Amino acid sequence: MKAHRKGPGETEAIARTQAKTRLFVRALKLTDFRNYAKAELVLDARPVVLIGDNGSGKTNLLEAVSLLGPGSGLRSRPYGELCRKEGAGGFAVAAKIVSREDEVEIGTGLAAGTREESTGRIVRIAGKEQGAGALSEHVKLVWLIPAMDGLFTGSASERRRFLDRLVLAVDPKMRTPIGRYDRAMRQRNRLFQMREGSRALFDGLEEQMAEAGTAIAAARLDAIERLIGLIEAMRAARGESPFPWAAIALEGRLEEALSRRPATEVEDEFRALLDEGRERDRAAARALEGPHLSDLIVMHGPKNAQAAHCSSGEQKALLIGLILAKAELIKELEGASPLILLDEVAAHLDQARREALFGEILSLGAQAWMTGTDRDLFAPLAENAQIFAVNQGKIRA
Repeated sequence: MKAHRKGPGETEAIARTQAKTRLFVRALKLTDFRNYAKAELVLDARPVVLIGDNGSGKTNLLEAVSLLGPGSGLRSRPYGELCRKEGAGGFAVAAKIVSREDEVEIGTGLAAGTREESTGRIVRIAGKEQGAGALSEHVKLVWLIPAMDGLFTGSASERRRFLDRLVLAVDPKMRTPIGRYDRAMRQRNRLFQMREGSRALFDGLEEQMAEAGTAIAAARLDAIERLIGLIEAMRAARGESPFPWAAIALEGRLEEALSRRPATEVEDEFRALLDEGRERDRAAARALEGPHLSDLIVMHGPKNAQAAHCSSGEQKALLIGLILAKAELIKELEGASPLILLDEVAAHLDQARREALFGEILSLGAQAWMTGTDRDLFAPLAENAQIFAVNQGKIRA
């Protein structure tokens, strides 16, 4: 069958429809960012494929895109490390973002001449300086990078970060209680180190930990319940997928208590627990109870096996399935798919799963950014993607 070629009028109509229903980067400009002295991309809503040798700067482009959302980016590097080594200090990432029916200009970076790792990044939205948290109103992101391959076998802290990114995608306002809990816990730990004994100081910090910690646990439960519901709905509608479905649950004292009792009771209980465990925590120099110790439990649904006990290939497929489910959940909540950043994913999949992944991305209507060293791997997507060659800080179509 001969492929249908769209005329100019039809292409423009599709572009207008995309602008009303999709989130995508229309333009990206980098200055002194990692190995890029200057770089610029002009884009449409289709997926973006970056082809180049290892070390050419493909992941650096994904990292720049990740800074268009809140947080510290997909690799959580100190901002000073993002400055180009040969530059004078500072970096800039600027973009035009189409988000639903609006187009907004976003800029972020460090001031010229700055290299200090402790310096927070500057964020400007539509020309006005704002906190990084405000980016969540315009940009939603999900990502999968090689460092996440050990998510199921690594430390619980990595799974909590994965979980809390899901929480913030569902409810960006949870950034406040998450930050409040972390600050209060650090201050309480500092009191232990200072051998401080003032009950009033501890009572005040433990009040904050109890209130914020209970809110965090409740938000995690809500996010997980939403994701479980979506996974079940997707299974019912589509049947089995090349990416196995995940059975997920939370393991933690607060989360377990909230499943049985009202939040006010759980908050009071946690406050009392912190009070009673104060001397034990002093000996350990850290809090031994709280949501900072909870864990995300993941099972390979079809096999009814712990994800940590599955093969590396099964774990990769399961993780991709989770990322796609998270993107579906964000689309359901926001009305538009998030930006999806996939670093070196296609090379680790067989042909059937690669094609299934590309099909899922197109079905989501997401501007997915994908990297690889072999252009041929992306051949099934070629007619529906924007493909660029990346070579030592230079980008060409």
